[in-house]
Amino acid sequence: MAELCDLEAVELRRLIGAGEVSPVDLVESCIARIEAADPAVNAITAKAYDRARAEARAAETAVRRGDALGPLHGLPIGVKDLSDTEGLLTAYGSPLFADNVPVADELVVAVLRRAGAIVLAKTNTPEFGAGANTRNEVFGPTRNPFDHELTCAGSSGGSAVALACGMVPLATGSDLAGSLRTPAAYCGIVGFRPTPGLIPTETRGHGWSPLSVDGPMARTVADAGLLLSAMTGHDPRDPLSLGVDGAAFRALDTVDLGGLTVAFTEDLGFAPVDSRVRRSFRAARQALEPAVGRSVDFAVDMAGVDEAFAALRAVGFVAAHREKVEATPDKVGPNVTANVAAGMKLGLADVASALTVQTRVVRDADAFLSGVDVVICPVAGHPPFPWRDWYPATIDGAALSSYFHWLALAYGPTLAGLPSVALPFGRDEAGLPFGLQIIGRRRGDHAALSAARAIEAWAGQNGFGRAIPQISQ
Repeated sequence: MAELCDLEAVELRRLIGAGEVSPVDLVESCIARIEAADPAVNAITAKAYDRARAEARAAETAVRRGDALGPLHGLPIGVKDLSDTEGLLTAYGSPLFADNVPVADELVVAVLRRAGAIVLAKTNTPEFGAGANTRNEVFGPTRNPFDHELTCAGSSGGSAVALACGMVPLATGSDLAGSLRTPAAYCGIVGFRPTPGLIPTETRGHGWSPLSVDGPMARTVADAGLLLSAMTGHDPRDPLSLGVDGAAFRALDTVDLGGLTVAFTEDLGFAPVDSRVRRSFRAARQALEPAVGRSVDFAVDMAGVDEAFAALRAVGFVAAHREKVEATPDKVGPNVTANVAAGMKLGLADVASALTVQTRVVRDADAFLSGVDVVICPVAGHPPFPWRDWYPATIDGAALSSYFHWLALAYGPTLAGLPSVALPFGRDEAGLPFGLQIIGRRRGDHAALSAARAIEAWAGQNGFGRAIPQISQ
């Protein structure tokens, strides 16, 4: 019989509202799973057990009184350790903040708590989210739940592992170059990068930059939609804020795959992709393609994306971390230091060129997607690698240009501002989880999630369902 912590969030919320499951029992189930599973994978950085128990008791009382309940009422969540949490250690993976306990919740946490969620724990991340391998000097490495010698990717690796292991039914992530999509693919869960501005944030140093976004992580598309519904909204401190009512994400559309026009592509026309990933994607495409209505070639001009993304990413790092690197160079890791150094070498012409390329790619992608429902490609250009390696240095023997070049499949959609779902799709040839990236139209988040849910249902019925790790008890 499944433990409460293993049930889907949508079902748990229904059972809580009906009085058939106690939030107290659910919190205890999640705590028991954390204590049993986390020593082997190291996903959790801070625990709020006492407060969570008290909030669960209050949530149970509210159900009994017949109070109006929020969409996440009584559901425990994990919060990525880049978001401030009131009274709970928030280190950002940095020795500079190893003892930092914020006095207030960040917006994305505050809105989830107002929706009834119970913050149970913080989840591990690389230093300031820099890097697709979740390890840092404060908490150490988070390991892949399917093979503890491999990385879970990053930077939302702790959240992905916590979800895969059943420690929480929902978790937050954030995404710049695949930071929630890549760990989702490596751990067999769902990660959603929304259109910039759908989830407002007050923390971006460059308020007009669309590169970094918060996003929901879950075990199913419907669960991700439920979490997204509470994260979505408006905040005047975010100049990109779209002000969309999130309630619609709690009821995704029923999509007929036979009516979809899909562009399948192994590499988005520019990304380095390992031959093992290509073989897994070809097998997935061969199985899925007959179920969709029409298949077309991918035709977006991605020339210059590598250089443009690297430049705009570096500008963001200079804004966020230059002072730390200059004041305390011995306490800032190599990824952050390298990004700041790259940004300081840029000239005005470099930044202008990057913004021009980005504008062209956004317009070209919008035009192409006006006649295509979704683009489907792999999530990551490389299979899971040993956690002791910071990143893959080569793909099929060819050297990569940077420590994040292998993430081009993810940062291409980032530069274009497109919503992207990392969807579990069975296992690769090594028996590890494999993920498809479902890319939708800009501001077409609901349609992208709805299409992903239809593919998820097809996958479950045809032998490509979500891989589930064995949990050490």
